[in-house]
Amino acid sequence: MGRRMVVDVQTRVSGLLAELVDSGRETGLQAAAYLDGVPIVDACAGAAGPPGGGPLGPGSLIHSFSTGKGFTATLVHVLAERGLIGYDTPVCDYWPEFAAHGKDRITVRHVLTHTAGVPQLPAGVTAAELCDWDTMCALVAGQEPLWEPGTATGYHGWTFGWILGEAVRRVTGLTPGQALRRYVGEPLGVSGELHFGLPASALDRTAPLVEGNWAAWLASLPASAPFRRLVVPNPEVWTTAELANRRAYLLADLPACGTTTARAAARMYAALLGEVDGVRLLTPERLEAAAGVAVDGRDRMLLGRYAKGLGYFLGLPEMAGEVTAFGHHGSGGSIAFADRRRGLAFALTRTRLVGGAADTTARLVADEIRSLLPAPGSRRTPAGRRRGGPSSDRGPSGG
Repeated sequence: MGRRMVVDVQTRVSGLLAELVDSGRETGLQAAAYLDGVPIVDACAGAAGPPGGGPLGPGSLIHSFSTGKGFTATLVHVLAERGLIGYDTPVCDYWPEFAAHGKDRITVRHVLTHTAGVPQLPAGVTAAELCDWDTMCALVAGQEPLWEPGTATGYHGWTFGWILGEAVRRVTGLTPGQALRRYVGEPLGVSGELHFGLPASALDRTAPLVEGNWAAWLASLPASAPFRRLVVPNPEVWTTAELANRRAYLLADLPACGTTTARAAARMYAALLGEVDGVRLLTPERLEAAAGVAVDGRDRMLLGRYAKGLGYFLGLPEMAGEVTAFGHHGSGGSIAFADRRRGLAFALTRTRLVGGAADTTARLVADEIRSLLPAPGSRRTPAGRRRGGPSSDRGPSGG
């Protein structure tokens, strides 16, 4: 992509974000993209706080809920690359207490693919407990699987973070947040913008979230729906602006979620696809194992069909429904992903939480970028190899 085209993409995306904010549809947006390891978009619009507050900048931090699961999966793959974690190793080999109630057969791969059978939280879990690492690990270790590991898939909305995070803690001696910083953030130069729990010094540059229709959308789910009954069993642990704006929550190490900038998240995914300023996080072989289809079927918690890799959703609508794209989105509409066919890494973070049919902003911005890129079949990677791959329509994931 030539310099003139890069400038055009940046200009078009900046204008689109400004239009979305000026219309009142959005309050604050960041979008970033890389193509073949080169940044082509770093744009933002809106305010970093209530109306009349200061402007949102490219370095403003935004809590993006389950977009952070992509950070957790990436951290696990980087540790696997170093021989510290094995996909088919039982979690209890790292965390013996997790073996209780027949969970000794649950492997790291089961957790990454949401097939472990432990998506549920106790009905009375509180927001204060949610922020206490030892309490939540003890609660998760004490759960009984809802199905035989590996026989079904169901979105592990919260538990994904503690199961993988405690395994990371046991093998590295670091908290998940410290491990993310050492193994992912520091090599890429984004350790100040890629977080699970925030350092207290970062709170003043973190934009508060505001409710659009997301909390109402959660409340509209039938009480019997598996996602609402099991994954988020009471309003205290709903992924809303009220929860995300709490100081204790933002400081808590919660690897099911993440606080980030769009440019840091996009840079991480770009470094999964290939080199970014000389840094590549995974070998091509490891990437193929992580981003290929691992499960493809009905999700027991989300009640729809989803393709999943090892820790990533594949072919979401924001990814143009193409199964060669992988990543994760979060409650309220943030997302970060990599498109292997195009060599594109993309992230969008937002301060206004929106769900259901109104959640179209990330797709709109990603479509704008894709429309300006060379056709995947005609472009070449820097090494001169053509990219290609199948495509498949997929529905939205939970976050």
